[in-house]
Amino acid sequence: MANINLSFEEMWEKIIACDRKYDGLFFTAVKTTKIYCRPSCRSRKPKKINVEFFYDLNEVEKAGFRACKRCQPEIDHSPQVILIRNVITFLVNHYQKKIILQDIADHVGISPFYLERLFKQETTETPRTYLEKIRIDKAAYLLKNTDQSNLEICYLVGFQSPSNFYKIFRQIKNCSPNEYRNFVLVHRN
Repeated sequence: MANINLSFEEMWEKIIACDRKYDGLFFTAVKTTKIYCRPSCRSRKPKKINVEFFYDLNEVEKAGFRACKRCQPEIDHSPQVILIRNVITFLVNHYQKKIILQDIADHVGISPFYLERLFKQETTETPRTYLEKIRIDKAAYLLKNTDQSNLEICYLVGFQSPSNFYKIFRQIKNCSPNEYRNFVLVHRN
């Protein structure tokens, strides 16, 4: 499986938010306890300085970490879950591009119809909705950490039109990109 393209800061945000979307794509290892977890683990969060991220289960275990008893990250899943993880990895790594269902289906080698049905069964969302959430997560990260314009961010995260970007952003975050940026700036100080 390919590694996902997330920075340390982005992965840190995912574990703080207990984001289930990234389970199996990377593991959080705590240097002080020598325990590793899924991103969605509800255990007490470690200090940022004590965290290390791994993309592979074998890698994290070779480094001397043991599995968390609460989230059980070492438990393997069905072939469908592995296929869905593969799809999610593809979406996270290619969110900036124009992606249609056929592209994703070609990547994993199944029909678009079966892919959509299986993906929805495993995640309760369609691949399109999932991709939009990834794009909005990236946009929110950029709004918070850069001074790029909304329009630049819109195209940078893979939206084809600003109107669709604003519509989806409002649906997911319940505010406009400007309102989000202003809220973050006010609460940062």
